[in-house]
Amino acid sequence: MSWGLILALTLMLFSLRFIFLIPGLPLRLPVFIQQALTYSAPCLLVAICAPIVLLEEQQFRDISDNPYLWGTLFCIIAARLIKNTLLTVVLTLVFFYTLIYLF
Repeated sequence: MSWGLILALTLMLFSLRFIFLIPGLPLRLPVFIQQALTYSAPCLLVAICAPIVLLEEQQFRDISDNPYLWGTLFCIIAARLIKNTLLTVVLTLVFFYTLIYLF
């Protein structure tokens, strides 16, 4: 039962993703769907990162001594000012691990 379900879901997911990769297929999405899809990556990122940043053992972390929150804010500000992904990641990691060491 479970192997059949896994194979069926794999086949369905592959076929749905493969449709958009066929170069000869004239598939055009409506403009409102294209605009809606621009929000999918930020929404997914927030859904993944928000529990990590804000929660600890199903409880909200304190804001004042939360290195995850301060690291996130530093990363956002650094990314807006520097506009270099590699440098932003390196600076954010240094900042975050410095906070972890201090707290």
